[in-house]
Amino acid sequence: QVQLVESGGGLVQPGGSLRLSCTASGSDLSPITMGWYRQAPGEERELVAAITGYYTTNYVDFVKGRFTISRDNAKNTVYLQMSSLKPEDTGVYYCNRVPWGSDWGGRGTQVTVST
Repeated sequence: QVQLVESGGGLVQPGGSLRLSCTASGSDLSPITMGWYRQAPGEERELVAAITGYYTTNYVDFVKGRFTISRDNAKNTVYLQMSSLKPEDTGVYYCNRVPWGSDWGGRGTQVTVST
């Protein structure tokens, strides 16, 4: 079973930045399309950014220009650089493969954007 450890979340003011990290054990991530998902309070989980094994990236419209997904295969780690954060970015952020792998585990990291 693949274990994922997300980190880097926290409380930040609107307009601020955070960098999330996700490190995996149990599988080599390098050929796998990975994504960052957000679950806002009372809402379903949604994919906000993805990166393929060839480093092609895709973003949901409301994060384009503000979030950047990247990966370091040598560290088996995926990152999400978040800037110009808005209150509506609040939620628990998970990394996982795309599409979501229910057999992959991670607790997520909480991001709260508030004054």
